[in-house]
Amino acid sequence: MDNPLLKPFDQAPFSQIKIEHFQPAFEAALGQAREEINAIVENPQPASFENTIAALDFAGLHLDRISSIFFNLNSAETNPEIQALAQEISPKLTAFANDITLNSDLFERVNTVYSEREQLGLNPEEQTLLERKFQHFRRNGALLGPEDKNKLREIDAQLATLKLQFGERVLEETNRYNLNITEEERLEGIPESARETAADLAQSLGMEGWVFTLHYPSYLPVMKYAEDRELRREIAQAFGRKGFQGDSLDNQQTVLDIARLRFERAKLLGYATHADFVLEQRMATSPKAVRDFLDELLERSLPAARRELEELTNFAKKRDNLESLQSWDRAFYSEKLRQEKFALDDEILKPYFELERVLQGVFDIAGTLFDLEFREDDTLETYHEEVRAFHVVSATGGLPVALFYADFHPRPGKRGGAWMTSYKPQYKKQKERPHISIVCNFSRPTKKAPALLTFNEVTTLFHEFGHALHGMLANTDYPGLSGTSVFWDFVELPSQLMENWCYQPEALARFARHYETGEVLPTTMVERIRESANFQEGMANVRQLSFGYLDMAWHGIDPSGIAAVKAHESEAFAGTRLFPEQPDTCMSTSFSHIFQGGYASGYYSYKWAEVLDADAFAYFEETGIFNRETADKLREHILSKGGTEDPMILYKRFRGREPKIEALLKRAGLLEAAS
Repeated sequence: MDNPLLKPFDQAPFSQIKIEHFQPAFEAALGQAREEINAIVENPQPASFENTIAALDFAGLHLDRISSIFFNLNSAETNPEIQALAQEISPKLTAFANDITLNSDLFERVNTVYSEREQLGLNPEEQTLLERKFQHFRRNGALLGPEDKNKLREIDAQLATLKLQFGERVLEETNRYNLNITEEERLEGIPESARETAADLAQSLGMEGWVFTLHYPSYLPVMKYAEDRELRREIAQAFGRKGFQGDSLDNQQTVLDIARLRFERAKLLGYATHADFVLEQRMATSPKAVRDFLDELLERSLPAARRELEELTNFAKKRDNLESLQSWDRAFYSEKLRQEKFALDDEILKPYFELERVLQGVFDIAGTLFDLEFREDDTLETYHEEVRAFHVVSATGGLPVALFYADFHPRPGKRGGAWMTSYKPQYKKQKERPHISIVCNFSRPTKKAPALLTFNEVTTLFHEFGHALHGMLANTDYPGLSGTSVFWDFVELPSQLMENWCYQPEALARFARHYETGEVLPTTMVERIRESANFQEGMANVRQLSFGYLDMAWHGIDPSGIAAVKAHESEAFAGTRLFPEQPDTCMSTSFSHIFQGGYASGYYSYKWAEVLDADAFAYFEETGIFNRETADKLREHILSKGGTEDPMILYKRFRGREPKIEALLKRAGLLEAAS
């Protein structure tokens, strides 16, 4: 069989890859990686930085590339065959990772180099790589006895399978739900564009009327605009019941098993909880520091949130004589109140945010700040016809910077949300440049109009593009420290920082134009966007903090005594609950960020990074939002450096000092609220 994954390749050969290619490709790449590890172990020369630490970082690169292709397809373009293969491959990859960290001869060489580190004259990046490698071995069982090493292998294999199972069930729950509406009067308030999309979907499924789903571009217009309260309740309850229906897709036991196994793993390695294990290598350093951070922000946010809730309650009572607000009322009445206070409506804004113009706008802004040019090339291979590919070059010299892929619209085989990934890491050896992708779930074009974005989708695009810049502008010696290979509570800084340009008149003028007339977004609307930026910021903060508390409630304790997922979640939410609890819904059973993704014990990092990004953007505001000198500092000290040094050191080089929480509180309008 002619297998493109078994041959050397630069760009991922998507069009040539068949599912049956992956199994032999993984076997071959695993064999190659084992040989590379064995060569390090059996090297007759004394252990050195180059022949052990550096060699270890470059080992398994081909395996990493195949893995990145396969697992992104499992997220962005999956099917039952890929999912079954993922269940088979994941335990093998986990076993291989264990083979490395539990190899006593390999660790002896790493430990030898580490013990001599003071005499080696290493530069800061080499010092960081050595520290990372040593700690990776120590934190993953290298010091355990034979029996405990076997226990660790068993736990890791089970976790690998359970996390995949969790995600597959959430995706299947999302895909199997179709809300078919045949009475047009029930659609009152829902925008025409959303109705048209729902009608197209119904037609494609052979149904009458309109079909709405749990994919965000379909779900959110119902929640924000449907006058039919029962319709909002119905779809909101379905959204909240994902993985919580006591059927074959139920995730309750999976959640309990994942939490228990993570705790057992942490205890085996000498840590009090999974959160203690994770946070040892975070800027926050400890569960107490995270809880203190969450508590401080909650104290600042809760008074404002309660005032906002009272205002929203009074508004709903005045408008519709509604006595008690429920969770499925929040988005609807918030949107109506926002329209009343700021004369701002997403449906009025959307014609000014055509996807293509917004994409070119973010390219333009990146060009101004970082001297980049994006050249689309439809001859580059992609995994789906909707995926677009670009050569990224320096605007002044035309030198290659990266390849960039963009995948924008929901499909049955794509999980929800938005993310950035890498198909090829950057490293200076052989001048390798990165291949970076962003995957989103934005509103599709309709028969009558191109893809038009809500303002929230605009900020999402800028957010993911910030992650992409972190990958594309990487400039490190070692792939293990390149791009987004940073502490998890630092990784959101570039992404959240980029969102700030969405609120700036100078930036909006570059891309916010009516898709039919070319009219620039009126100044009055720009001002309303800026004025509304802090609308219900207290409630939004409390909601985000509640997810951080829930994460810590699962991972910052011994979970073995938890009898019921819902009861435990309810207790975690008690201090942040603003709306009546819904007994038939549960967030934990579809909380993919912490039970499938990499945010376990790290969800707080979104708020942590907001402190960093507010403080960093304040610097741009002081010097000019397109100030090249400030952008050069950001590129030189943060975007290009990856994880080569401690993130606080990198941030202080950029900003000249540590970040201040007051920048976030000021931007959110919470300084006054707390006083």
